[in-house]
Amino acid sequence: TGFTITVSDIRVANGAGFIVCRTGDVMVMPGLPKRPAALNMDIEADGTIKGLF
Repeated sequence: TGFTITVSDIRVANGAGFIVCRTGDVMVMPGLPKRPAALNMDIEADGTIKGLF
């Protein structure tokens, strides 16, 4: 009560499940996917790594 916040931009963060209200010159981190890429990685019996890209 008694103060005002000016919102300059609103972004939806789908992966995180929330809304980001930007109020100034704050730098934001890029979002992350719901499923981490590490879950697609594996090492074969011969030592070959798969699922990096």
